[in-house]
Amino acid sequence: MANVRLLLFLALYSAGIHMISSLTDRNDAAVMMILRDGWQNTPSSWEHSDDPCGVPWEGVNCTGARVTELSLSAKGLIGKPTTGYIGQLDELTSLDVSFNPGLTGPISLRISFLLKLTTLNLAGCSFSGSIPDQLGALEQLTFLALNSNNLTGTIPAALGQLSNLYFLDLSDNQLTGPLPISNPTTPGGLDLLLNAKHFHLRNNQLSGSIPPGLFSSEMTLIHLFLDGNKLTGAIPMTLGLVQTLEMIHLDRNFLTGTVPSNLKKLTNVNELNLANNNFTGPLPDLTGMNSLYYVDLSNNSFDPSEAPLWFSTLPALADLVMEYGSLQGTVPEKLFSLPELQQVKLKYNMFNGTLNMGDNISLQLELVDVQNNQISQLVIEEEYKEALMLKGNPICSGGLSNTTWCQ
Repeated sequence: MANVRLLLFLALYSAGIHMISSLTDRNDAAVMMILRDGWQNTPSSWEHSDDPCGVPWEGVNCTGARVTELSLSAKGLIGKPTTGYIGQLDELTSLDVSFNPGLTGPISLRISFLLKLTTLNLAGCSFSGSIPDQLGALEQLTFLALNSNNLTGTIPAALGQLSNLYFLDLSDNQLTGPLPISNPTTPGGLDLLLNAKHFHLRNNQLSGSIPPGLFSSEMTLIHLFLDGNKLTGAIPMTLGLVQTLEMIHLDRNFLTGTVPSNLKKLTNVNELNLANNNFTGPLPDLTGMNSLYYVDLSNNSFDPSEAPLWFSTLPALADLVMEYGSLQGTVPEKLFSLPELQQVKLKYNMFNGTLNMGDNISLQLELVDVQNNQISQLVIEEEYKEALMLKGNPICSGGLSNTTWCQ
């Protein structure tokens, strides 16, 4: 039916029904008019002519007579997808219809005909169904964003054929199943994306373990976002091979075991979030991770211990979060003098004795939350006027009970 309609447009066009001189390639013009008729809320300039390249249409870029880019992000487009027709625009290099939540239905298999496509951005729409395996045919693709839709099914192993891909975002969908990696019977897998900088797979329902084969020293990943899934098992030691990593978010899964000791070798990491899992054993040693400015190890099952040395020695540390843990002893005084420190969140641990914040408190410090510990005394500079939360500690049963610190 799609081809019949397209042929009808071309027949009407060549019969002289559109009595204008057109710059746009006939096939491309016909496809664009089908898109105009199929979507609501298209830009008003689309109504001024039937010649997208000759009398420019907003969001349509041409090279000569051929449509090469569709840039229609956040235009309020409404309708069923007409991406099947878009598959006829064989010179298209960029397709961006992101953040048009009125676009619904499945992703057309015919997008795989766009062999010159380098950018495919369908983020923030309401597309449903599975991710087509056929996307693996888009060998020129460098940017693939399908996040924030209603996509279901598994991640196709065929995406591993996108050897030029540097950005992959499948976050905020309803994807299930394992993380695909290559094997002798599967020619694709995420482990083959050696040029990828971004794996954004957060907030889905992915399950199974994180495969050791997913990572290698040849990878160039910067961001690894697997948070908010149903992943189980341990963090593979192979993660420590990816020296380019800067952000690791594995929080809100069902991960277990001890945190690999070689993570401390990832000295470019500036964000590490392992919160809300079931990690056991000793707290990870992060000594030497001097780029680290955000770390969250909250709500795990680490062995009881005193605050580790790295609490006081990471020069870039800005946000330290270790809530609902088993830390004991005193909070290190040197922690509060770290020059970049902004927030310390240590509520629901077993810290005791005196909270001494010293006489060299970071000028950046905005919040210290040590609620529900066993702190009995406080030493603090008069100059410190930022938020301090002590509620639930023995100290609040005495003379400080009516202060804002204890409320």
